[in-house]
Amino acid sequence: MAASFLQAIIDDTSLDAAVEAVKLAVDHLELSASEAVPVTTSASSGDLTARFSAALPRTGRPLAEVMDRVARDVAADSILLSHPMYLGHQVSAPLPAAVWTEPVISAINNSMAVREMSPAGTALETALIGHFTRLVGWGSDAGGTFTSGGTEATTAALMAARASALPNAWEDGVGANPPMLVCGEHAHYAVTRAAGILGLGRRNVVVTASEGYRMDPAALRRTLDRLASEGRRAMAVVATAGSTPTGSFDDLEAIGNCCAERGVWLHVDGAHGASALISARHRHRLRGLELARSLAWDPHKLLLMPLSAGMVLVREEGDLDAAFAQQAPYLFHGADGARVPDLGVRSLACSRRFDALKLWVAIQRYGLDGLEACHDHLVDLAGTLHQRLARHGGFELPHEPESNILCFRWRGSGETSAESLDALNLAIRERYNSSGEGWITTTVLDGRRMLRVTIMNPRTAPGHLDRLVAGLAATASAL
Repeated sequence: MAASFLQAIIDDTSLDAAVEAVKLAVDHLELSASEAVPVTTSASSGDLTARFSAALPRTGRPLAEVMDRVARDVAADSILLSHPMYLGHQVSAPLPAAVWTEPVISAINNSMAVREMSPAGTALETALIGHFTRLVGWGSDAGGTFTSGGTEATTAALMAARASALPNAWEDGVGANPPMLVCGEHAHYAVTRAAGILGLGRRNVVVTASEGYRMDPAALRRTLDRLASEGRRAMAVVATAGSTPTGSFDDLEAIGNCCAERGVWLHVDGAHGASALISARHRHRLRGLELARSLAWDPHKLLLMPLSAGMVLVREEGDLDAAFAQQAPYLFHGADGARVPDLGVRSLACSRRFDALKLWVAIQRYGLDGLEACHDHLVDLAGTLHQRLARHGGFELPHEPESNILCFRWRGSGETSAESLDALNLAIRERYNSSGEGWITTTVLDGRRMLRVTIMNPRTAPGHLDRLVAGLAATASAL
């Protein structure tokens, strides 16, 4: 090894070197929050691609020069999630205390698969998982792990459901007549993705009807009874708590009782909405969650963690162990009959970051009361936006918000055809976003193009929503 390489490592271990990166992060967050710059870049995709197309260097450069280029060529042309007018996808303006934990996680660099490789980390994550399973309403046999997000969490949970329905599936596969997955029409694509990964096939996913953008429990009962009459087994029902399109919550109590009566595994995709458990005002939306066998929950959504920080939780920890029933004696050393402390036995990932630390630090710094106040503020703002849009008169409002997500549609005078309004609403979003004034998303509800807002920044205030309404109306008029 070249002496210059070792010297570079030594130099970069210093506080002065670390300050280069931390200052860049601080500058980025301060600039985002200041509203002094557009929400997103005006650089074209082609320009950005060309910027990074040069050959990789054979020799290194001073860290300060590298960080200067990161600031100039990366941070400056990234979307500003901490800008109060960013109202787009379900990606948070991250809490600073959690952000500053990231270099600590990387410096410790313990893998969370095995306790001997992460002694303190295993203890902390296990304790944190216990706190959250108790919030759900489960007992001491519950457990889980951190994941990369809701898609991985749902896949892991449905692997546990498969192990329960087909105990030999890991060795023998699912056979020619695999069991079925049942979900609502507004379920996340993680369900069909998991069906493909698990070998069930997307054609074995049955979609039930919705009522008011929520799964209809009566339709679910009919679906499960029809499958039973046809001799088809339902492996699991997937309900949604905080759907991606509208933030709506399925009736978990009715769905849970329906599944319990029929002995069907209930998984709840609460990637977005499960954080309502920390809110005294909103946890009622999750009534019946304790009836579920598994839950996906993303703290990197409404608990405002930096990506990534997801969780899969199960009512019986052994169910998750069974999902990954493999032998690796060089790693896992649990005694027969004992509760295995190694987290890798119940995780899709082996080499996994200590992401639990940032959530633990955020809770220590801001307290559950602080996180609750932030959650409620974001949900309140969605209600405020609904009121502002209704008052304006130029917008259609297909639903009232149950979380921090709201869909709506420009209708103007109401004299334009539905098809023309679809094209117009899509054009409004593109024109408004490219202006840099703000940033929103779009979706399709009931076959019609909608504008969609997700409020993910505690800096956003009612005045910003007034700017949004005025800006969208002005854009519509200009088009």
